[in-house]
Amino acid sequence: MDYKDKIGFIGLGNMGKPMAKNLEKAGVDLYVYNRTPEKMADFAANSTPCNDLVSLVDHSDIIFTMLSNDDAVHAVYESILSMDISGKLFVDMSTVSQEASKVISTMCLEQGAKFVDAPVAGSTQPAKEGTLIFMVGADQEDEQRILPYLQIMGKDVKYLGPNGNGVAAKLCINYYLSILYQGMAETVLFAENMGISRKDMMAIINDSASGSGASRVKTPLIIDDEYPAAFSVDLMLKDVKLALDAGANFPFSEILVDTYQGAKNAGFAKDDVMSIIPFLKDKQ
Repeated sequence: MDYKDKIGFIGLGNMGKPMAKNLEKAGVDLYVYNRTPEKMADFAANSTPCNDLVSLVDHSDIIFTMLSNDDAVHAVYESILSMDISGKLFVDMSTVSQEASKVISTMCLEQGAKFVDAPVAGSTQPAKEGTLIFMVGADQEDEQRILPYLQIMGKDVKYLGPNGNGVAAKLCINYYLSILYQGMAETVLFAENMGISRKDMMAIINDSASGSGASRVKTPLIIDDEYPAAFSVDLMLKDVKLALDAGANFPFSEILVDTYQGAKNAGFAKDDVMSIIPFLKDKQ
């Protein structure tokens, strides 16, 4: 396929780097920027690393951002909004508050630019494989324009209506995942207390109706009791708090905050979300 747009990509972290790499492999005319320059080194051969945001925005027609939280998104877009961005199309794939996304969208429109919120379902492995699911809030014309690029990075694109709806769906799916991970952790610990190994318990879960892609991808970590981060405790805690701020007020809500905040405070912040297992085990 002949990709006519010049694409900018800001944020080459655990998720952003493999996503940008998939764009590069597809032959997209790609410009990349990361606050830590070393993370751009792998792109020097086939793409254009940029030393600053001004250079990236100036050279790009469509700019994707994949950042860690509200503060990071505000900081990057504060710089972007000080530039001449008329005619540019920005696509933020970060998990942020709906309020932040809508504010940035309004400010982009005021300066003659377009803005799309398109957060993803999936962690680092789907990012590498190009099998993410995008949840898009945008004018449909803008969604259609970015669709070929989203299809490089993902297996499905859900168009959900106007700006802010993509972020809303992302907060909902991550709230569900926070419950699922808590349930798996408690079940594994309960099984061990009953004399059932983690390996056997996870096999039963995965082979039954309660199994899912989430349970299967976490199984090796749970069995080995080792938790290199695909999706960290810190990020899950952030998303649970965003859900609560957006109005999630259910029986699980405060329990989830207690678990993920407790795991963070106990030193598991940068470990995978399933490190709530050793945290909860210590509390037994």
